[in-house]
Amino acid sequence: MEFEFWWLLALPLFFSLGWLAARVDLKQLLAESTALPAAYFKGLNFLITNQHDKAIEAFSEAVQANTDSLELHFALGSLFRKRGEVDRAIHLHLSLLDKKDLEPQQKLAVTAELAQDYLKAGLLDRAEELFESLDDDRYRQPALRALLEIYVREREWERAIKAATELERLSGVPFRVEVAHYYCEMAVKSKLANDLHTARFELEQALNANKNCVRANVLLGDMEAEADAHKEAISTWRRIEFQQPEYLGLIAPKLLNSYRALNQTADGLALLQTYLQNYKLASLINVLYEATLAEKGPESAAILARTELIKMPSLSVLDQLLQARTIALKQHTNSSENTTFNDIQLMQQTVRHAIGNKTAYHCVQCGFKAKYHHWQCPACNAWEALPAEPTTI
Repeated sequence: MEFEFWWLLALPLFFSLGWLAARVDLKQLLAESTALPAAYFKGLNFLITNQHDKAIEAFSEAVQANTDSLELHFALGSLFRKRGEVDRAIHLHLSLLDKKDLEPQQKLAVTAELAQDYLKAGLLDRAEELFESLDDDRYRQPALRALLEIYVREREWERAIKAATELERLSGVPFRVEVAHYYCEMAVKSKLANDLHTARFELEQALNANKNCVRANVLLGDMEAEADAHKEAISTWRRIEFQQPEYLGLIAPKLLNSYRALNQTADGLALLQTYLQNYKLASLINVLYEATLAEKGPESAAILARTELIKMPSLSVLDQLLQARTIALKQHTNSSENTTFNDIQLMQQTVRHAIGNKTAYHCVQCGFKAKYHHWQCPACNAWEALPAEPTTI
């Protein structure tokens, strides 16, 4: 192939055109940056250094200098919400909506911001109305998430199920755990209204949504036990082992009560002993110890506590061993004059002082500490965020 010399003549021309294009882009970039008020950059600097009060002042100045910039208004509104000055954020966004020259997409963006303001302020009815009006695809998922939060806070479980199902379809993020709990909440409400047929149906729906929903089987077992159908109750609660066995401690006292009602206490104790060997749950030790103490006496309870103490040292189990020994000595000797009894009692008091009241359920989402187990964290409203077993604080 012969070399065309005219290409050499074209090279300077191409170079000149490229240089010219670069100059045009650079001029445009400089024009855009100089159009931004200096207060904008001050605000960014204050944000980076977490000086939010000064950032608000700077962005307020920037908004006054450039009243047509929606981005500046949104940044200022977001700062207001973060600082808890929701009334100022609402006023800011309402003022924007009053502008007649807003394009449809701009109006949607302002409406989305105002809806967030109302949600932050706890004005749920107004927030719900605005989020439902955001029918544009770009806002559909955020709006559904906000609506789901509103429905849960207002305990509108049927609407929460619809919103979660639609959100799951759009985002691909599973909401099976949450939907199952919504059905459980509906079942609790039906049960309180003495509509047991509906409650059973709703609990079955919970299991259809999430086959590992322990709460559904706990509630189903409770309903059977309350109807004196203890065999069915035991059968239902035993399914939990094949769902999430770490929750067995929650239903251990219920199981034992139903076995007692059937005059099969020994079978119940044997089952709990098997669970303890397989899953090593502290809550099972407590239930077993109390039941053994009541059914078989302090000697058997002491043997149980000592056996578990050898397997895994624990102050709470040591307390149980000392308690059982104290009760046994009290039954067989004059405890007031027995030095061994007094020494054991002193040791038990020391152990209990060391233990104190230091066990709690810790939410894995927000760190909230609860004395009792909750299916939904009272602080952050996350489902199943509190573990099945309490931990030492």
